[in-house]
Amino acid sequence: MSNTKLFTNSQSRTFLTLVLCTSFSFCLLILRIKIAHSFFYSFLIWNLFLAVIPFTLTTILNSFHKIRYFTFAVYFCIWLVFLPNAPYIVTDLVHLKHSSPKLIWLDVVMVNSFALSGLLFFYFSMEDMLKLATNFTTLKYTKCFSLLLCFLSAFGVYLGRFLRYNSWEVIQNPTPLLNSIIDSVVHPITNADCWLFTLVFGIFLNLGYWTFKTLRLSP
Repeated sequence: MSNTKLFTNSQSRTFLTLVLCTSFSFCLLILRIKIAHSFFYSFLIWNLFLAVIPFTLTTILNSFHKIRYFTFAVYFCIWLVFLPNAPYIVTDLVHLKHSSPKLIWLDVVMVNSFALSGLLFFYFSMEDMLKLATNFTTLKYTKCFSLLLCFLSAFGVYLGRFLRYNSWEVIQNPTPLLNSIIDSVVHPITNADCWLFTLVFGIFLNLGYWTFKTLRLSP
């Protein structure tokens, strides 16, 4: 089987997996709205939309026959800014405190379903970007960089969940964001909760990526 055909089959399985997971998530949300007569969890739609952006960027890059370094660098920077939005949905579990005892089981399944979809977009997108990066560096460095990406994403999730920054503020309001990042680096003890979260959530993402890669490579 040619490499092109293998790539096409792999992409088809990827899209099918993502469509099934996201469709199930939306079905649960619609069911929840119908039962509870509440749109409280509708924010999950927006969060999942943001999670799709990094995957969309790598899909566009994969469609190029030849990628110049400058083009790759621009796409990579934009991709890196939006990447934490994908695993961010995992932290939406904090909203379960607002669930009623009667519907807590549905809310748990629903939020976890959206979180799983977000993680899949995260891992598929990261896998694609690392493959694209091998055009400009060695496979050894891309494997090391995958570890760093998970911790950088964990740090980004912290900035979004606890400091309430979003990806758009890199352009719209960069000064407070940059100050918060510098403060976290310069005063690590004062910001111990930031680095504890980054460490634990980063390990969680790395373990997830290792599991993802293992399952992808299994026959």
